[in-house]
Amino acid sequence: MKTDLLPAGEAQALPKRGLTEETCKKFGYTLGEYHGKPVQIATYRNEQGEPIAQKLRFAGKDFKFIGDTKSVGLYGQHLWRNGGKMLVITEGEIDCLSMSQVQGNRFACVSVPTGAAGAKKAVSKALDFVEAFDKVVLMFDNDAAGRSAAHEVSSVLSVGKAAIATLPLKDLNEMLVAGKHKEMIDAMWGAKVYRPDGIVAGEDLWPTLIEDDDKPSIPYPFNSLNDKTLGMRRGELVTLTAGSGVGKSQVCREIAYHLLNAGEAIGYIALEENVKRTALGLMGLALDKPIHLSKEGLEENDLRNAFESTVGNGRVYLYDHFGSLATDNLLNRVRYLAKGCGVSWVILDHLSIVVSGLDDGDERKGIDVIMTKLRSLCEETGIGLILVSHLRRPSGDKGWENGVEVTLNSLRGSASIAQLSDICIAVERNQQGENPNISTLRVLKNRFTGETGVAGFVHYDTVTGRMVEVADPDLFKDEGDSEEDF
Repeated sequence: MKTDLLPAGEAQALPKRGLTEETCKKFGYTLGEYHGKPVQIATYRNEQGEPIAQKLRFAGKDFKFIGDTKSVGLYGQHLWRNGGKMLVITEGEIDCLSMSQVQGNRFACVSVPTGAAGAKKAVSKALDFVEAFDKVVLMFDNDAAGRSAAHEVSSVLSVGKAAIATLPLKDLNEMLVAGKHKEMIDAMWGAKVYRPDGIVAGEDLWPTLIEDDDKPSIPYPFNSLNDKTLGMRRGELVTLTAGSGVGKSQVCREIAYHLLNAGEAIGYIALEENVKRTALGLMGLALDKPIHLSKEGLEENDLRNAFESTVGNGRVYLYDHFGSLATDNLLNRVRYLAKGCGVSWVILDHLSIVVSGLDDGDERKGIDVIMTKLRSLCEETGIGLILVSHLRRPSGDKGWENGVEVTLNSLRGSASIAQLSDICIAVERNQQGENPNISTLRVLKNRFTGETGVAGFVHYDTVTGRMVEVADPDLFKDEGDSEEDF
């Protein structure tokens, strides 16, 4: 027996804690004095029941450990030496007494000695004792520290042994004082078997499955794409690709304008044009006129109305930057657009210029890193991301400007672009053909419905600056339209 321990003191009821004299006597939780100050004494004992250390609780929740603190196990461990069917572990001695009391002090309850911070270490030290029980229920505090500690402790126990209880109030003693005895028992029996992060029991999915979808589809501006994809959804990463000058940026602007008309908030990161050009491009769609080329015939009031219906409506955020951008800076800007500005959709035009700024020059590796982080960012923030990506050089004599068919293997840099995208859409256009301003929309990948292939055709009208869906591209032969600004 340690000689530097306080006298055992007297076990008394603790009315403010809702604890009976019987419960306190069961665990040897007593009242005493330490240097003239009243204290509550939780005596820790060895396997033989001999006192080896004491945790002193002063008024104001101050604590002090005395005795052989290095040898202490779990509080109350000496009462349950032979194992059993179930063991409850709490975050503190008072909670341990509380849980034991509602069970008539007949079933195994113990506490870690130093709270959530030291829970894993304490249970690991007493692992032989804990593993002697068929089931271990962790009833830690309902706060971040308690939940984290419960997962940490679970990870050191045998697979399937640990179960984590969820408390409706902060801790077990608060529930005891509130008279929620039944809820304490229900929480114990309702504890969920611990599974590592990411492992979900199918039987637990029912509430999620019957919930209304919180990510409804928004149509593309082109019906043919909607027929194959059933629209755009928040949380998805859509990659748009084409050769240089084929029409990627124009399609992006049409999508952005369509989202604005649907009442959505958007972020627009165009790394190959300044914000003025991006803004004029969106305003031009509202006016059915490519005003970046000419504002002739327009009054200031016309421009003002177009401005207020697009970039000036309070739901558009642009990134004023030209050229390459460090990956982390890019991700921070996208995250800020989502969380700081509240946008639901971000358009990033384009991926290749981001990669061009990498220090190590390893394009494939750089794209793998960026795509993984962008994919995670969609999951984290719930935004829909429209990503523009370039193509590698085609094999053979003809280039993408000749209308060569695009495949997933045509994507420049890394297979991760296709792998991590939910939807991949290619724009194909033969700039030297009979229909130089007709583009083909081809779905290369479609995780949502699985439908791929040619979706339809769009015509770029040089007078209005708009891309308009057409059923028969042959109607536009030999127009001689300009190819500028696709």
